[in-house]
Amino acid sequence: MKAIILAAGVGQRLYGDDHNQPPKVLLRFDGKTLLERHIENLRDNGIDELVLVVGYRGDEILGEARAVAGNNYVRGIFNPHFLKGSIVSLWSAREVLRCGDDVLFMDADVLYHPALIRRLIASSHKNCFLLDREIENGEEPVKLCIRDGKPVDFGKNVTGDFDFLGEWPGFLRMSPVIGDRLAAATESFIKQARTELIYEEAMRKVLVSETLGTFGYEDISDLPWIEIDFPADLMRAQKHIFPRISLAIGMDDGDGDEDEDEDEDEDVVETV
Repeated sequence: MKAIILAAGVGQRLYGDDHNQPPKVLLRFDGKTLLERHIENLRDNGIDELVLVVGYRGDEILGEARAVAGNNYVRGIFNPHFLKGSIVSLWSAREVLRCGDDVLFMDADVLYHPALIRRLIASSHKNCFLLDREIENGEEPVKLCIRDGKPVDFGKNVTGDFDFLGEWPGFLRMSPVIGDRLAAATESFIKQARTELIYEEAMRKVLVSETLGTFGYEDISDLPWIEIDFPADLMRAQKHIFPRISLAIGMDDGDGDEDEDEDEDEDVVETV
């Protein structure tokens, strides 16, 4: 299985026009970058290769990746159009999607408990989303809609008939067949010059066009995680999510069983 991480963006919603801050994937928590944590989790779960799609300050990101994992584990793809929509970054990795192997897709800017990756890779679903039932109202979260136990819609703005929805943390496991269809979906949008789109539009196109039951999901509502898009997200990651992750790992040796009522103290030192 190969992993794709999209890490090309500028992070303007987090930093504004301040270009002196690190790319989001190089944010540090207790001395480790998000990227180093991704690589550790991928290697621990037997992922054969990491493909990083980079753009803004890509040399720094690839330098960190290779310092952590070596040249043979990490492959870089440069997206020169990183100021456009994220669908261009996914399109840049289309040949990886068509590699004939299972693919694990990951957002770069997520801090998460290691059990999140384990649960996804161990799933019986060959094509598998993750879902957190605790979701904030609003247009920002990417939603996954479930009907009769199966995903039926996906995106920031969803409609239609479903039993419940949850937030998608930005991780998707896919089979070679679905990887090929996702590559084709990204190509169709690029040919239409829809380069402003977010990559989730291509994923939604594949989901709704496939037979119901092609995709499954794993519930990760019990695991701490956060996507870091805005300053408030970074503060919450530092003050609450990272301490919860550290506490849970210390208590259960990474198995993911955590007491949700545990007080979120701030004794753990975070460095960003």
